[in-house]
Amino acid sequence: MSLTGYIGSVHQNLLEPAREICKMVKLKSPVLTNNEFDILMHLNYKGFYTISLPMLFDAKAGAKGLEKAIQELCIAVEKAVDDGKNYIVLSDRGVDANHAPIPSLLAVSAVHLYLVQKRKRMQIDIVVESAEPREVMHFALLFGFGANAVNPYMIFSIINDKIKVGEINMDLDTAKKHYIKAVNKGLLKVLSKMGNSTLRSYRGAHIFEAIGISSSLLTKYFKGIQSSIEGIDIDDIANEILRPHHEAFFPTEGNDPTDLYNLGLYAYRVDGVEHAWNPETIARLQIATKTNDYFKYKEYVKAVDEKTAPIFIRDLIDYKRNPIDINEVEPSENIMKRFVTGAMSYGSISSEAHEAMAMAMNIIGGRSNTGEGGEDPERYKKREDGLSTRSAIKQVASGRFGVTAEYLVNADELQIKIAQAAKPGEGGQLPGHKVDKIIAKTRHSIQGISLISPPPHHDIYSIEDLAQLIFDLKNINPSAIISVKLVSETGVGTIAAGVAKAKADLILISGAEGGTGASPSSSIKHAGLPLEIGLAETQQTLVLNNLRGQIRLQADGQLKTGRDIVIAAMLGAEEYGFATSALLILGCVMMRKCHLNTCPVGVATQDEVLRKHFTGKHEYLVNFFHFLAQDVREHLALLGYRSMDEIIGHSELLERKNVAGSSKLKKVDLSKILFAPVQNRNVALRHNKNQDHKIDKVLDRELIKKSLPALDLCMPVEVKYEIKNTDRTVGAMLSGEIAKRYGQVGLPADTIKAYFNGSAGQSFGAFLSKGVFFELTGEANDYVGKGLSGGKIVVKAPAESAFKPEDNIIAGNTILYGATSGEVYIGGVVGERFCVRNSGATAVVEGVGDHCCEYMTGGRTVVLGKTGRNFAAGMSGGMAYVLDESGDFDFFCNMEMVELSLIEDSHDNKELKNLIENHHKYTNSQHAKKILDDWTNYVDKFIKVVPIEYKKVLQEEKMEAINKKIAQVERDY
Repeated sequence: MSLTGYIGSVHQNLLEPAREICKMVKLKSPVLTNNEFDILMHLNYKGFYTISLPMLFDAKAGAKGLEKAIQELCIAVEKAVDDGKNYIVLSDRGVDANHAPIPSLLAVSAVHLYLVQKRKRMQIDIVVESAEPREVMHFALLFGFGANAVNPYMIFSIINDKIKVGEINMDLDTAKKHYIKAVNKGLLKVLSKMGNSTLRSYRGAHIFEAIGISSSLLTKYFKGIQSSIEGIDIDDIANEILRPHHEAFFPTEGNDPTDLYNLGLYAYRVDGVEHAWNPETIARLQIATKTNDYFKYKEYVKAVDEKTAPIFIRDLIDYKRNPIDINEVEPSENIMKRFVTGAMSYGSISSEAHEAMAMAMNIIGGRSNTGEGGEDPERYKKREDGLSTRSAIKQVASGRFGVTAEYLVNADELQIKIAQAAKPGEGGQLPGHKVDKIIAKTRHSIQGISLISPPPHHDIYSIEDLAQLIFDLKNINPSAIISVKLVSETGVGTIAAGVAKAKADLILISGAEGGTGASPSSSIKHAGLPLEIGLAETQQTLVLNNLRGQIRLQADGQLKTGRDIVIAAMLGAEEYGFATSALLILGCVMMRKCHLNTCPVGVATQDEVLRKHFTGKHEYLVNFFHFLAQDVREHLALLGYRSMDEIIGHSELLERKNVAGSSKLKKVDLSKILFAPVQNRNVALRHNKNQDHKIDKVLDRELIKKSLPALDLCMPVEVKYEIKNTDRTVGAMLSGEIAKRYGQVGLPADTIKAYFNGSAGQSFGAFLSKGVFFELTGEANDYVGKGLSGGKIVVKAPAESAFKPEDNIIAGNTILYGATSGEVYIGGVVGERFCVRNSGATAVVEGVGDHCCEYMTGGRTVVLGKTGRNFAAGMSGGMAYVLDESGDFDFFCNMEMVELSLIEDSHDNKELKNLIENHHKYTNSQHAKKILDDWTNYVDKFIKVVPIEYKKVLQEEKMEAINKKIAQVERDY
């Protein structure tokens, strides 16, 4: 990825070589210091012409003055183009009592679109000199709407001021470098979420969504951007500018306009903006649940539902009343079965907090979620007191981190995570210092090694990929429902329709207000949309396409009270998720230090000392959900309905609420959210039938019948089958049966031997359990050995084949995806992303495509031939050996996290040779035989790839072992 850019556009065809094309200034960062900006402003080199234009308007003229100034600015920029200027500066310096600043984003977008319409945009570059931009998203927006570079001069002034008063303890140059580095990293994060590799391809792309902005304003100044909710116009923007402008130049008595106030945008401040979770709401909730006092809970509800100013969209929504007696409403026990807790992995939070949630949900009949961190097998068993700490929902995050056959069969629901928390395109990371021995074991990793969750689009590229994963999971655990987690965003309804067609049983729409624990601060405010928008769009789309009946719909996003739940129900949700509230009840004080492992109340830490401070009890959560269910019953009684099923999807029961406040609130239009699709009686508004996953006649049904002696008595079994590419996920259902009986221990080695001949379909040997040996003579499609769980797979060409296996592709892409243990030997070349997320399996192959060993955390990979580009990207554990006969492997390897060396250690030499000998034994590879016959010569051509972090851990383990031996010798002496 790159943020590199150039200033100095040329006035000719770039495809026609000319010396003028070279007259550009290269910018390594698009964020300019004052010195860099000054140089750019006064560049006298031949061919560089610039002009600074003011982003200011007449403060007395109000909104009309703002519109007039923008129009004049656009005309001035066009003239600059016509005058031969090749870059311009839009500056808001010069603000005074009579002149207010035009918002930099509004100015940039207006100028960019104006020049595009005039067909002159490519002839000039736009540099912004502004006091406004300070956060990562401010810069991302400016670049996304057309800016080439930005000089945030006010930030540097503030930094300088803080250095002078001693709040920042470093010199100005260093502080500026740190700030720019942080912004650049944030920009790269934003680009990666959107699937852009370079800032140049992102610039002016307009890939944003608007919330609460009028169509007229968007059409005029942000063409192509749409808003699900109508809202503010140019008058409101002018008022928002002029209010602080007036306060700055005509301050009220006692106010110092030079003071910088912390508005508490990211953490609560007494005099800052209002937060939904604040000391009052948190304290009332904790007191109510600890004392099991429903009246105290109602005080909490009053603080949440009757807040002074609306925070969520649902605060602007009310429902029509037709009261009935509450005794006619269904019991709380029925309602609580609809409750789930959010996906928070063991590792991100402590075992005490994780297990407390599981116990509470198991008691009330709801479901808790493991998150993507796996689960300790001990939790599958009931405790001595009869309570269960097993999480009913097992998240697979497309198959990584502790996803084994045993893990998958111990679930009532398997959730495919294609969104990090509530953030679309986001990736997460568990820092190495939080990965202790137990977490490493659970996740099939190594203590101290960081575990990276890259953006979900690295895993699932299409609805077809998703459909295959759903089919895989349904095969290994036919009794579980398969759910898919999506984030509320524009277009999520279309995605949900595809997910429904891919045979998911449940769809979760996650609101942007939640899920910030594994996200950077820059994503808390600027990723995803409010729950109400995505939920309404999904419900409407599924109903209009007659897909709603086959899907359960779940929602989460800071749901707090019964009112929140019934509104979500009328918008379409049947189930309701709680995460932050659950943590608060267990003692969380919102210190926002989750990533530092320093949580003072033992909720989000693995530190043994801090975990002793954990005071939460599962009973508190049980109390909360009882309160919530009763609260829901009271709202149902007010509505005039006896059950939740009667209101689900009935958005016609909702109406716009009259809320006192600013004129901006009155302009908010919720008609798109409250829209009820016109449909006939035969179209379902809620789930009323199950998906047909078509698993009744899969090949595994026959495999299981013939393997019963092995399954029941551990007797050896051998079977032979012809296989075709419509036979998908062969081995998964068999592995599920083994895991149910024997857990991860599986069967003795090679108890079940299955020999296949032909062309295997997708996911051959997926989740294959220990004790199963699969040999395929022929070829295989993608995802061979997905989630391999101890089994052994061999793929080889027929003996009579005339081609050289080492020069031909025999299996597809993404092989050994998320494998945790086992062995794979492939006598030929495979496609891209071989061993991606491998955390413990051993693999030997004779050539690979791009991205081999991507995000690998454990295991061994041997490549006896050529590799594609980007080898070892994100690889933090495990080891790879690559035969580098051409001597150019370093060119194809991503060196960011690994180092390369020759095979100099005798242990490595022996390990590599043994693996190649096994490969020859199973595949009869002549290429392997040639290497073994001339081992002394060939071993020097192998390159060892070791992650730097992993190597450090190995060295520490060696030192620990040596120290133990020394201590033992000294004791004996």
